Amino acid sequence: MENLSHIEVSEICHRLGNNYPKSITQVYGGNIHNSWQIEFKNKKFFLKRNKRQKKFLKFEEYCLRNLQANINEENLTIPKVILYLEVLDAELLVMEWIDMQNGDQKKLGKGLGEMHLKSHESNPKKFGCPVEGFIGITKQERGWEKNWIDCFINLRIEPQLSSIKNNFLDIKTKNIIKEKIRSELITHQPMNALVHGDLWSGNKGIEEDGKGVLFDPASWWADSEVDIAMTRLFGGFNNEFYEEYHKIIPLKQGFKKRVFIYNFYHILNHANMFGGSYCHQVQDYVKKIMTL
Repeated sequence: MENLSHIEVSEICHRLGNNYPKSITQVYGGNIHNSWQIEFKNKKFFLKRNKRQKKFLKFEEYCLRNLQANINEENLTIPKVILYLEVLDAELLVMEWIDMQNGDQKKLGKGLGEMHLKSHESNPKKFGCPVEGFIGITKQERGWEKNWIDCFINLRIEPQLSSIKNNFLDIKTKNIIKEKIRSELITHQPMNALVHGDLWSGNKGIEEDGKGVLFDPASWWADSEVDIAMTRLFGGFNNEFYEEYHKIIPLKQGFKKRVFIYNFYHILNHANMFGGSYCHQVQDYVKKIMTL
């Protein structure tokens, strides 16, 4: 892990109006950004740093601010953005520090449901995102579609399919799978909401007071079910989470089929990012979707 430069720390202190921090501690866990806890006399912050040319953290700031505007803070916390800045060849994102612990997921489920519902009530009546974003380190296309199926296929599935190696999926199979997705979604009535977009167990937590915490988003306006589908991809969300969520947004008929369709996007992305066994998972998902 790279160290923070003196120039970077000095610029952060200047922008925050603080003296040099009493401690700077590296935080491990991610493989896209470098992270630290920065502690001043009376305050702790979480700092993320990226030296890639693309503005990953600028997009994260955009997502966090949008999600923050749609939550009920009694049940859900989205880290507050304190500062975004660029220093030399690095971008830096300073956020509030949140202490987390193990706890029940009731408020997490309720809070996510409330976020989806509130954003739905004021949504832009179209699907997509006005800015170019990222899912992991992969580009997430910007643009709008009035129709959910067109958005999901044109802005999410098609870009991923175009990047996958042809020896795993040929052009004919790619076209067939897109038509199968279209036919499966044609009768579904999506609930347009601002979604977290990368909702696996590594991007959630529980505060000491029991409130849920969501971080590291890849947000866009989508069918609210895409978030719930992804929670089932790698596990880590329990029954009380789903029970509280579905008290607010009831489960719709056909959801079990749509789980595979929506998570196909993430499996494609993992295959494009990491290759290996994820490419074989893509083939497994294709077979599953074909038989829905």
